[in-house]
Amino acid sequence: MIKINELQLENVKRIKAVKLEPAQNGLTVIGGKNGQGKTSVIDSIAWALGGDKYRPSQPQRDGSVIPPILHIELSNGLIVERKGKNSALKVIDPNGNKGGQQLLNEFIEQFALDLPKFMQGTSKEKAEILLQVIGVGEQLYEIENREKQLYNERTAIGRIADQKKKFAEEIVDYPEAPKELISISELILKQQEILAKNGENQRKREKAQSLLKRSEELKAQITNLQSQLDVVLSDLNIEQINIKVRANMDKDKAEEEAKEYKDKYDELTTAISNVRKEKTNLLKNANLPLDGLSVEDGELTYKGFKWDNMSGAEQMKVSTAIVRKLNPDCGFVLLDKLEQMDTDTLKEFGEWLEKEGLQAIATRVSTGEECSIIIEDGYSSESSTATPNATKTWKEGEF
Repeated sequence: MIKINELQLENVKRIKAVKLEPAQNGLTVIGGKNGQGKTSVIDSIAWALGGDKYRPSQPQRDGSVIPPILHIELSNGLIVERKGKNSALKVIDPNGNKGGQQLLNEFIEQFALDLPKFMQGTSKEKAEILLQVIGVGEQLYEIENREKQLYNERTAIGRIADQKKKFAEEIVDYPEAPKELISISELILKQQEILAKNGENQRKREKAQSLLKRSEELKAQITNLQSQLDVVLSDLNIEQINIKVRANMDKDKAEEEAKEYKDKYDELTTAISNVRKEKTNLLKNANLPLDGLSVEDGELTYKGFKWDNMSGAEQMKVSTAIVRKLNPDCGFVLLDKLEQMDTDTLKEFGEWLEKEGLQAIATRVSTGEECSIIIEDGYSSESSTATPNATKTWKEGEF
């Protein structure tokens, strides 16, 4: 990974003369009060390495007759300079060969020159960049589309299932009612058939004593049927009985339909679970730039938390990891205005950078111990607790 070994700046924006040797790994904090030139250092690095699209609208320091001078030495041996009336770019490799912006673009990641720009994007934009980096964007989109369709279908099925269940519960059932509808004509027909058979049996009974017993049985059946018919016709209303029977049949049908929709709902739940496992496995097997990173419902998450629920250190860590993945050859990032981060957050972020072998150069409105260099009135001056060899006091025109 390519990092910044040293930078020397003169007459750029608010800078008079600044020299800095940032720590190769970890966080180098450029401190100072407001309006002293801290942000000018970050802007100068971005202009020197990123091209004219990062050129400040007024690059030359107000009051200076000398054009801006930018000199950066990179860990791959390249020397990048901008100086002269037009601040023309000059890139020289260790063999003395000259190059231009195209050579720098091969290893300079644009978001590395402006990490806050990445951090200020929406969670969905960050997720899209991550998916682009790990190369599973289209697959994940297809899986999430299937998941969404199944989820919408399950929602509709569940709504119907609830309605069917509620409808079935509201139907009154009558346990005492017959299972089938009663037909008075069928009862009369059965009675007539039995009476006819009884008459025949009577004749047979006159001819044969052996049929007497059967005749008595049939007679008893006739008596029983007559009693049932009398009861139905006199004490009960057949139509009322049939209303109860129909109600029971309707309830049975409604319960069966509710069960069918519930079974369909359960099938869709299983299908959704399988799709989500497929999505989890896709991201789990992808070459993610940071353990714990994922994409859920199209939004970036880290350790299960969405962007707005991550700590400041976690947000910077996630952003740096993704930006590094965009161009693995770029070993540094620039950050401006870290005063909103407390010292514990900065320390945590710095420790992670060191562990990952990454370099970050940041500004902060502060003159405290966390600062590696202090900018005062456009000049760099050593902090009492600055990292050894990370800074050097010098005056305009030294180089």
